[in-house]
Formats: sequence, structure tokens, C-alpha cells
Amino acid sequence: MKRFLNSSLQAKVINVCVFANVLIFVVNIFLILGINSMGKDMGLVYEDNRSLNELSNSLSGVQDSMTLYLSSKTSESLENYYISAQKFQENVDELDDKITDLSYNRIERNIKMMSGTYLGLVEQTIESKRGRNVEKYRAYYERSTELYGDIKAYITSLNLELFAGNSENFYALMIAFRSFEIIAIAILTFVMIGNVIIVTSFVSAAIMPLKKLAKSADEVSGGNFDVELPGAIYDDEIGIVIRAFGKMVVSIKDYIERLKESLEKEAQLQQKELTMEAHLKDAQLKYLQAQINPHFLFNTLNAGAQLAMMEGADRTYEYVQTVADFFRYNVKNNKGTVTLREEVTLVDNYIQILNVRFSGDIGYEKQVDERLLDYRMPSMILQPVVENAVNHGIREMAGDGKILLKIFREDNILCISIIDNGKGMSKETIDEILSGTLNHVEDDFNNNGIGMDNVISRLSLFSGSRKALQIFSEGEGKGCEVKISLPLGES
Repeated sequence: MKRFLNSSLQAKVINVCVFANVLIFVVNIFLILGINSMGKDMGLVYEDNRSLNELSNSLSGVQDSMTLYLSSKTSESLENYYISAQKFQENVDELDDKITDLSYNRIERNIKMMSGTYLGLVEQTIESKRGRNVEKYRAYYERSTELYGDIKAYITSLNLELFAGNSENFYALMIAFRSFEIIAIAILTFVMIGNVIIVTSFVSAAIMPLKKLAKSADEVSGGNFDVELPGAIYDDEIGIVIRAFGKMVVSIKDYIERLKESLEKEAQLQQKELTMEAHLKDAQLKYLQAQINPHFLFNTLNAGAQLAMMEGADRTYEYVQTVADFFRYNVKNNKGTVTLREEVTLVDNYIQILNVRFSGDIGYEKQVDERLLDYRMPSMILQPVVENAVNHGIREMAGDGKILLKIFREDNILCISIIDNGKGMSKETIDEILSGTLNHVEDDFNNNGIGMDNVISRLSLFSGSRKALQIFSEGEGKGCEVKISLPLGES
């Protein structure tokens, strides 16, 4: 019911009309079936009389065809006899020969038995005639004719008895038929009145909200925006119009209030625009400075590398050149994607720089599937992770610290694991890092501006999953593993 009330107005009208017509149709079908059933019963009232009349006619046919053959003795008359006898036999077979106490059943049984005897006598009469036995065929003819009269009398008696009983039944059916007509007229009248009530109620219920809406709209047109608006009871077209009208009135009121306040806020908005322009220019200036400083730095390092090479300081040249390549990578790839090979090279350079600075205290191993190095990933991902492993895991292990970089494949996932044997971390710390709630402490190692929050965010955007980076540790003093899982796209 709720679904019907919330349907469209068109659907409601169609459903009501269909329901009314289907109801009338069903009632008419019921009445027609009742009339047909009663008509059929009335037609069957005199069925027994018609059967007896047909039996009497077929009996007369047998008698007449026999008499014609006896007088003419032609093949055509003989054929007519056989046809009449067969038809009469079929009618006799339909008679009931059950033994009961009812008089008409006894008469019917006698007729059937006498008919069998009669057909036998007629057959003997025909055969005697064909055999030219005049005495026999006359005797058989007289007996069959006498039996013919008896059967006729029985049929007439049974027919009259059945007719009397059937007349009473027919009269009772006529009375029932008249009563059924009265009931049918009453049902049709009730259905028509019910349909009128249903349609009238539906139209009144549909139009009432429109009348209320028209009254409210007239007051709004006069400038009264505080008028009480009718509520939308159902989700049909009328409900949509009522809600839309209510929103329109509220919007007009809000617009008038905002229009009054706009003049007061205009000066404030202009001041805010000037402030925003100043901040934007400052941000643009800082961005240009951030671009200039790294360029100046690695250009200066390149000059120092060339000077060390000219002076024959090969180790110094290699170190300075590695540092220059490290900063050049930061400037070129800080916003795009790079190959995994470039990221691994950056980690190699970073470890080499640290080992020069700390006299080779950091052990570094790689287990890399070379076939995966041409796949692309966000830039500046692996180096910040390694940097965190050094700063917070193995920095104070005095030469015993080791870092293992593993690159492998699991189904369609590119896996990168950075494992250290350092201090490890608790589950609470891991949860804080992954959720971005860990308080960071700045030191001289964390100076590239890219922390774990930044790494996790960019990996999530690249892979579409917040679980692209996972951290595993068995606890304090048991090392740590950072595992990065990326979908394998085109290399």
C-alpha cells in the first residue's frame, strides 16, 4: 500500500482504473459462468425425454424398413433395414438395465429387454422372407409387430413419467434462475457504487494537497513568506511540487537575507582577497627558492668533483660525484614516477654517502629480481624508508647494523622489503606510523623533507590501497621490516 501511495500520479490513476475495470470484469465473468451453468442444467432437464423420443423414432424406423422390405424385397430396402436396426441397437445400448425400486428404472429395463427380443424377431422375419418361408415370416412378423406396439406403449408411459418429473425440476431451476438474476443485479450495483466511491475518494485525496498549495502560493505572491506550507505526504508528482515550492520559498527568504548582508561583507571579502594574493605570491617565491637551492647545491658539488679529479683525489671525486647525483635525482624526480631501477640506484648512492661519512658502519645487501627493475613507481619512496631504518634502527649499533633490500614478485604484486636488524619497534609505534599520528623528531638525518607520512600517502594514491606499505617487527631489539606492495602494471 505504501509503495502504491508513493508511486507517480500517472501510475496511481492507471492502477485505480485497472482495479475498477478488473473488478467489474471478474464479477461479469462470475455471473456469466453462473448463467451458463444454470442454462446447461435447464437444457439437461428434458434430455431423457429427447433420448426416449429418439429411441421411439429409431424403433419406428426399424418397423417401417422391415415392412417395406417384406412388401418390395429390394436390396435398397434391406440396406435401410440394417441401418435402422443398427441405429436402434445403439439407442437401446444407452438404456440403463440396473435393478432398482424406482418405477421408471424398471420400465427402462423392460424396454431394453423387450427391444433385444424385438430385434431378434425382426431379424428372423427378414431371414424367413429371404428364404421364401411364408408361414414363418408371417408368424415372426405378427409377433414382432405385437412386441413393437408394447415397446411403443412402454416408451410413451416412461416418457410421460419422466416429463412430469422433469417439469417440476425445470420449474425449480426457473425459480433459482430468477433468484440468481436478482443477486447478479445486486452485486453489479454494489460493485458500481464501490467503484464510484473508490474513484471519488482517490480524486479528492489527490486534489486536496493541490488546493492547499494553491492557497499558500496565493499568500506568497502577496509577499507573505512566513505562510505555513502544506506537507508532502507522498512521493508522487504532487509531493515533488509541494517540496519544490517549499524549497523555493525558503530559498527566496534566504536570498533576501543574504542580499541584506552582502553589502556589509563586501569590504571584508576584498580585504581577504588581498591577503590571499599576498600569501600566494609568498608561496610562489618560496617554491622558486626551493628549486634554486638544490640546483645551486649539486652544481657546486659538480665543480668540487671536477676539482678533485684534476688533483688526483679519486675517492674524493667519487664521493662528491655520488652526492651530486643524489641531489640531482631529488630535483628531477620529486613529483613524478620513476623506474624501480632508479630508486634502487638512489638507495645505493645514499648508503655509499653514509658509509663514507660513518667509516663503513652500515652493512648493505641486495636480493633483487632484475626482471622487475623496469616497472614504474612513485619517486623518492625507498630512500626515505632506508633513511628511517638508519636513523631509528641501526644508527647506534657501531658497525653491526645491516640493511637488506629485497625485490621480488608475488603473483601480480611487486614486493619491496627493506629489512634491518636494529632496535625494532612496538606494535603501538607501528600503528601510530601507519595512521600518521606519530610525533616526529627532527635531526640532521631527516633533512630531505620527506617523511613516512608523505611516503604512505603517495603509495596509497598510486596503488589505490591504504595497505600498500606494511611494517613488521617482533618487538624492541628484534629488527624491523617495511614491505611495499604495488600492483604490477606495464614496465
